[in-house]
Formats: sequence, C-alpha cells, structure tokens
Amino acid sequence: MGNRLPMTIRERTEQWEREHLSPFAALSAESRGRRVREQPDPVRTCYQRDRDRVIHQCRAFRRLAHKTQVFIAPNEDHLRTRLTHTLDVSQIGRTIAKALRLNEELTEAIALAHDVGHTPFGHSGETALDEALRRYDPDASFNHYEHSLRVVDELERDGAGLNLTWETRTGVARHSKSEADLAAVLEDRKEAPGGDDADEDDLPLEAMVIRLADRIAYLNHDLDDCLGAGVLRQEELPAETMRVLGFRHSQRVGRMVTDVIDQSLDQPHIGMSAEIVQATDALRAFMFERVYFRPELMSEVRKVRGIIGSLFDIYMTDDAALFAATGLVPDDTPRRARLVTDYIAGMTDRFARAQYVKLFLPSGYPCF
Repeated sequence: MGNRLPMTIRERTEQWEREHLSPFAALSAESRGRRVREQPDPVRTCYQRDRDRVIHQCRAFRRLAHKTQVFIAPNEDHLRTRLTHTLDVSQIGRTIAKALRLNEELTEAIALAHDVGHTPFGHSGETALDEALRRYDPDASFNHYEHSLRVVDELERDGAGLNLTWETRTGVARHSKSEADLAAVLEDRKEAPGGDDADEDDLPLEAMVIRLADRIAYLNHDLDDCLGAGVLRQEELPAETMRVLGFRHSQRVGRMVTDVIDQSLDQPHIGMSAEIVQATDALRAFMFERVYFRPELMSEVRKVRGIIGSLFDIYMTDDAALFAATGLVPDDTPRRARLVTDYIAGMTDRFARAQYVKLFLPSGYPCF
C-alpha cells in the first residue's frame, strides 16, 4: 500500500463521480470506451475529452455559427443561429443534469456535437439534400442526426474522426425524434449508433436529457425570435398554452426545465408531467402552423430546394466542378453521391449561396 502511486486528477474526479452522482448517471470510469482504444488522460475524464474535442477539433462545430436556425438568410444580427441553439441546448441540458446528479460533462459533450451534421438553410436544407441524394441513390437517405454521427466518426480531422466515446456517439445519433410528439421523444428504445450492439444497456439518461433540452430550446427560442422579428405578436399566441407554460420566454423555459427535474429526480428515466407534455405539443403544433409552414417562409424553402438541388446536380455531372470542390471524383454513382452529400451538408448558408452564384450566374467576363 505504501508504494501505491497517488491518484491522478482524472482518477480523483472518477472517484468523486462514484461517491456523488446519481446511481442512474453514466460514470466516466465505466464508459464503454472508444472505437479506437486510447490511453486515459491524467487530468480529464473521457467525457471531458469528448467535449473538448468537439470545441477544439471539430470544424463542423465552428461552422454552425453561420448556419440558419429558422429564418433563412436573415439580415437581423440578433436571431439565433445553429451555434447559439447548440449553446442553448447545452445550458438547458447541464442545468437538468446537475439537478438530477447526472454526468454534466457527458451531457455537454452530446449537446455540443448533436447538430454538427446539420445542413445549410436549416431543416429546409436537410429536406432538400435528402431529396437530391435520393435522385441519384434511391437506397440512400439523409437526416442531420445520422450525419452528425458520420461527421464525428468519419469526416473530421481529414477522415480520422474524433474517436468519441460510445455514450457520446449514442447521444448524438439518437438525439432527435424529428417531428414526433413528446411521448415519442421520451421513449427509451434500445438502439445503437453505427451498427454497434446495444446489448442490455439503454440510452444513457444524459442523452435523454438532451432529447428534451433540444426541444425545449428550439421551441422557445424560435418563438422568441418570431416575437422579436415581428412575425408573431404576443396576442396571437395560444392563451391556454401560455397560461400553462408562461407569458415570457424565461418563464416558459423555466417551467419546462423545472417540470423535467420534478418528474425525473431520483428516477431511472427522464420524464415530464402530462400537463406540460400537452402544452409543449400544443406550442409545437402552433409553431408549425404559424411559423414553420408560413407561406412567406415556404417561398424561401422553394429557393433553398433550388440551390441545394442545383449544386447537387452540377457536382454529380461536372467532374471539374467536383474535383475543384473536393479534390476527388469517385467512379461510381453511390460513392459520388455520398461525397457530394458530405460536401453540401458541411456548407454554411453564405458559402452555399456563394457557390451557387459562382457556378450558375454570369460572372461579367470580360471585366474591364
């Protein structure tokens, strides 16, 4: 015993987790590990390293600053972007995780990486890219949450990937239930990312926290942006829903977060009360009707489909354009379509527009 080396900082943190975190938390020392084995860090836990890799090494994370959240190509500087949305999700997620004594670092790592696979022009770009990909490869599909996993596993660091832990990867791959109601969002199905076996383990509670934090964040900040931009007026909001959730942005976020904590404290699951689930679904339905499917926005969606579809077509048919963009020209259609998908998905809004102008609009040559 006298010859035992002193514990490292990481080992002290892991010991603290065993002593203080909830019995339902994901402990760093019990992670399933990484796809490629690595030596432990003397200071940081595995989940701290995941978080740091997303912030410091993930170029797709930095590009989120120039990707649309709801409004396409807005001129207003104060509207949310995909990056500010990510920070909102991280903050809400950590608040819930801290109250429930879950692993905050894992929660934060999932939050920061959850949208790195998002396309330019928000969900409109996601739909347009899926449509374009299917034209060339009917057996393929695109959605942002699966692509987020592809980004961190295969595309970052020149194809080496970030080599994140199984728990972070699982949370990223399964953070979204798309347009499902909250009852489906709260489901805890046994699935695994990238073909991994789930065995007897369920989705980490930290990942379930991010599922809810994502929806809490986007519903509330999208509504706040709409009110700030004059797209909606306070008196247009559904009165009964506002009575339950609150009439101010901070009230609504606080009410939802507090409800998650109240319903989940010392429980092996993450939940919400029936009243808040119903009100949240009602708010979501209102946002789809009055904002996301708004006629003015849908006209912009058609333009997005034109930009994404046209870029996809030219990269699929023009070898010079594809080589200039990626340095590669795969010799079969499915591989080429996936390369083009990866390239376009990684674009920011302004870069996608610039590429469209460059490839499809007259340049004014010759210029005197």
